[in-house]
Amino acid sequence: MLKQLYLSPLGYFASLMMNLAAVAHRPFMVYGYYNRVTGSFHRRTRISSTAALIARRNLDIADNVWVWHHSILDASNGLTIGQGCQIGAWVGIFTHSSHVAIRLLGDRFLHIDRDQRAGYQRGPVAIGEFTFIGASSLVLPGVTIGRGCLIAAGSVVSRSVPDGSIAAGNPARVVGRTAALDGRHLADPEVQRTYYDQSAAGRFRTAAGDTGRGGAGEGR
Repeated sequence: MLKQLYLSPLGYFASLMMNLAAVAHRPFMVYGYYNRVTGSFHRRTRISSTAALIARRNLDIADNVWVWHHSILDASNGLTIGQGCQIGAWVGIFTHSSHVAIRLLGDRFLHIDRDQRAGYQRGPVAIGEFTFIGASSLVLPGVTIGRGCLIAAGSVVSRSVPDGSIAAGNPARVVGRTAALDGRHLADPEVQRTYYDQSAAGRFRTAAGDTGRGGAGEGR
């Protein structure tokens, strides 16, 4: 009956209503985030309407952060995201995991206190300022990602990553330095003024002044 109704002249109206509903339910970016950890409101932070934020009371997000569509931020054991970070779509950041404990404990899993569960993994996650996490990446419990890092799309970050690193793969490994990407732009005085790592920009300015040209190459 519904098929016949849709194929009748009323189907045009039904299609219009469904399309309007789809527009209304499309993902959109929500501007502004109230940080319950610090009690501050960040007007320049943008988080998708489809992002799942777990345990907001432990979710410390700084200003000018971007979290794209369908990502999961699990802050049950503490999650800190520094200013200027960008998190792509379908990213999962987790601060706990029961994938071992559920096998070890079976039916008893739900009846044992979380702190007493054998094999239960948990740990805070910290992401440094101006770090980019590519689409479909996973960040596992207890990991720290440094400042100014680039995590390639589809990576599984199971160990900590130092400042200024490019990391890729499963498990993610350091494959380069973001300074190598950034250094070619540091001859621009405006970039020197706005660059996230002012100590590196300062070294570039000093080297450029000493050589009278672009000097410094990688910016650090």
